[in-house]
Amino acid sequence: MTVSLPWDWYLEKLEVADLAQPRGKVTRVVGLTVEVRGIDASIGEVCHIYPPGNGVVRAEVVGFREGVSLLMPLGPLEGIAPGCLVVPMGQPLQVSVGPHLLGQVLDGLGRPMEQRQEFTESGRKYPVDNAPPNPLTRRRISQVVETGIKAIDGLLTCGMGQRVGIFAGSGVGKSTLLGMIARKSNADINVIALIGERGREVLEFLEKDLGPEGLRRSVVVVATSDQPALVRIKGAMVAMAIAEYFRDQGKQVMLMMDSLTRFAMAQREVGLAIGEPPATRGYTPSVFAVLPRLLERAGNAAAGSITGLYTVLVDADDMNEPIADAVRGILDGHIVLSRRLAAKNHFPAIDVLESVSRLMPDLASREHQQLAARAKHLLATYRQSEDLISVGAYEKGSNPGVDEAIKYYDRINQFLQQGIDESFSLEETLKLLQEAIF
Repeated sequence: MTVSLPWDWYLEKLEVADLAQPRGKVTRVVGLTVEVRGIDASIGEVCHIYPPGNGVVRAEVVGFREGVSLLMPLGPLEGIAPGCLVVPMGQPLQVSVGPHLLGQVLDGLGRPMEQRQEFTESGRKYPVDNAPPNPLTRRRISQVVETGIKAIDGLLTCGMGQRVGIFAGSGVGKSTLLGMIARKSNADINVIALIGERGREVLEFLEKDLGPEGLRRSVVVVATSDQPALVRIKGAMVAMAIAEYFRDQGKQVMLMMDSLTRFAMAQREVGLAIGEPPATRGYTPSVFAVLPRLLERAGNAAAGSITGLYTVLVDADDMNEPIADAVRGILDGHIVLSRRLAAKNHFPAIDVLESVSRLMPDLASREHQQLAARAKHLLATYRQSEDLISVGAYEKGSNPGVDEAIKYYDRINQFLQQGIDESFSLEETLKLLQEAIF
């Protein structure tokens, strides 16, 4: 049955419809920003810039100044000139999501970097900048996530939906640790964001650290250090949006971001370019506003979960630098990788005394907590007297607690070390921990 509408209805719609597509022109380019007049676009809206020739440059509105819209490109600036046509698209950046993404390597805007024959474009689109879930709809974290890493599962137990930072200087094994977890964790799907990485390290991570086994159940988003600052920011948000899609399908997702520091540096570049005043160590206020918004998007929802692992690159091994300090206050725990341990060929170089999982008391059994507490107590006692022991100034028998720590120290260190290809279940980890300290 066909329902015909009166002509008056059509006329009314035509009167209020905006049939003219607004267009603007580039007036000038200053640093990283493109100044445009003549458009009425909102913050976050994507625009197309048409330089001379047949190409198109996508850009995003990041601010306004005295009737001028400030855009930052999602690609190279080459070719853009005064007078170039600018057309707003009427919507923010979106990413195509679906099961077809598994096993794919995407760029910072969600496009496949290597077009494979089996890749088919999904019709479902997700905006990349979403609001965090309502706190009252989040399920409590009650299920242990097994990473396969003895030091983490035994002494720093984490849960499905927890957000943990991996704090370390350069070259102490962050990427290797992420690859080990991606291959062996009990999560359904991995979403891995490589933000600001060296181009040389991307293929190395995929083939060496992640491997074919890990890639099969992973989606990798890559925004290398040579990409524009806005693309590096969007790479992190694209990865988060993909993780949110799989979480909404009821999946247990492991989100890994390497590194959160380079995301913050990219946001600083954008902030400084549009005129924000620098604050702590040159970081702009927007950096400390966008970090919690990004990190709070992970966690449990009504269905499914996103367990977040975020690496934080600390300058000069200073664990109190601004980004590390801000992130540590938002996350649910932190794992510190020690250069001192790495120098001793102790891998993974996790300093369990400097690390903490805030949810371990809620997740681990009473027996498990007692084992972990004893192991940490023995390590702390040994470290307190380490200088005396190393120079031979400690006399055996002068302190029973130190004597016991010396007895078990090598066995605990052996427990904390693990080969790249090794993986242990939680049951195996607890058995080995008990053997190490009794």
